[in-house]
Amino acid sequence: MPRSLPKTDVVIVGMGAAGGVAALPLTNAGLKVVGLEAGGWLNPRDFAPDELRNNTRNWPQTIQKAASEAPTVRANPSETAVQGGHPMMNAVGGTSMHYWAQSWRLNPWDFKVVSSTLSRYGRGRIPEDTTVEDWPISYEDLEPFYDKVEYAVGVSGRAGNVQGVMNSAGNIFEGQRRREYPMQPLRSSPFTDLMSSAAAKMEWHPFQGPAAITTEVYDGRPPCQYHGFCNKGGCHVQAKSSTAFSTIPKAIDTGNLDLVTFARVTEIRTDVSGKVTGVEYVKGNEVFFQPAHVVLIASYAYENVRLLLRSKSSAFPNGLANNSDQVGKHYMSHHQGSPVAALFPEDLRNWYGLPAQGVAIDDWADDNFDHSELDFIGGANLWVHTDRKPIGAAKMNTFGEAPSWGKDWKAFIARNADRSNTSYIQKTTLPYVNNYLDLDPSVKDSMGLPVTRITARYRENELRIAAFAQDKMEEWYRAAGATHIFRFGLGNAMGASTHAYGGTRMGDSPNTNVADRWGFCHEAPNLGILGASLMGTSGSRNPTLTVQALAWRTAEHLASSWRSRTA
Repeated sequence: MPRSLPKTDVVIVGMGAAGGVAALPLTNAGLKVVGLEAGGWLNPRDFAPDELRNNTRNWPQTIQKAASEAPTVRANPSETAVQGGHPMMNAVGGTSMHYWAQSWRLNPWDFKVVSSTLSRYGRGRIPEDTTVEDWPISYEDLEPFYDKVEYAVGVSGRAGNVQGVMNSAGNIFEGQRRREYPMQPLRSSPFTDLMSSAAAKMEWHPFQGPAAITTEVYDGRPPCQYHGFCNKGGCHVQAKSSTAFSTIPKAIDTGNLDLVTFARVTEIRTDVSGKVTGVEYVKGNEVFFQPAHVVLIASYAYENVRLLLRSKSSAFPNGLANNSDQVGKHYMSHHQGSPVAALFPEDLRNWYGLPAQGVAIDDWADDNFDHSELDFIGGANLWVHTDRKPIGAAKMNTFGEAPSWGKDWKAFIARNADRSNTSYIQKTTLPYVNNYLDLDPSVKDSMGLPVTRITARYRENELRIAAFAQDKMEEWYRAAGATHIFRFGLGNAMGASTHAYGGTRMGDSPNTNVADRWGFCHEAPNLGILGASLMGTSGSRNPTLTVQALAWRTAEHLASSWRSRTA
């Protein structure tokens, strides 16, 4: 029998980007919170600048998240799913320890894809097999929480629309903001200046992207040192605004957060009526039961779905909050693939920058341009950045100008190591009927529990966006002086991704959604969900800031409605 612990107000499963944010408004409101994290604390010494360890050997992900827990992947139900890589990280702060730290808001269109498309283009433009819905909330509803998170964690950037006043140095396509970012953006580089100049000459609208990275002393943390190894390797000076360095310490300081590390949650328990009573977890060789008035799961999209489907009872025989058969549905993986690579005739002076130190184009994102003559909805954010390191340079594309080995290859690399760049293009992805998550019937993790199975592929809408975006990216590179272009494939199966959406979608109808507009389950009102699994559309940008804004919103709502929700 599990050892039962004293009851707490709230238990949060997963203390990463979402759970680490939600803990702060909850503890500030005086609620007692137990945070359960499958990993432990990392310290600055764990993030020494080392390209071989961080990038080539893929530390810290491979040692922080067991390979046996990785989802299996297949494009179609007729295929056998194969276990592949794992994007998640078990550690206090979660993926906010090693992410790029790009901190984008969604654009207003992303919240109303269906209604906006119907109004502008008619029903025929919406793919027949998509399950997309408008969000139950608008950009305006979420904007105050975007603002709170930007200031709580520390985000640098330059606004393009502050209370209707436009600034061409920022993103003029963004939704209206109440104020500027708390810090100026990361500095540009010679290469990003080159690309910005080319875009401006084309009458496009370049801007430096926002990042959860300090550019000045902020909350006692130093500014970014631009050493260039924070991608997949964390920040040894804590300039990256991970929740492990920003919101979680503040929550602990309230005296209301008890953070339990190396705690692997195996089940969410319910009583005979279906009310959630707490969670079971394993720590070391012992099993514990943590009772709570409210449970919030924030363990990543794949793990949120996995935990719900495993938590079966007489009230929920098909998995917790799944009597409507919606858990795992409406899954999307952000279409980050199909980039474009370019070779330039001169050195780009692009060494040792940051992935978040870049310039973006939003002219072709979402519905910022006229789609009347096109055969898709949505678009792409075009991104180029400063990030060139020796080992990575040795793996560069040779653009058909040299073999992939030998003397001629070495000569090509030596001459062109600082003359190539590969873009990062983020494209709209829609949910579809046959894109979903469930439990793999045969693949188990080290504890004997089934892993998540991904069944999903990109559809014609996404592939057409990808081809269109590659055209625009090539046009941009050519305008900047590129002499050679290489286009990657348009994509097929959706592998496990750090940009995973859906599976517990939020919406007003319990027939098509797991959670309500506040993030609480329709079928289990004292069970809340945090993370991108709530999101019904991907937009064309990174999800983290939206995930954190939603988490803050859910936490504030819980605190303000505490008595009624726990009665």
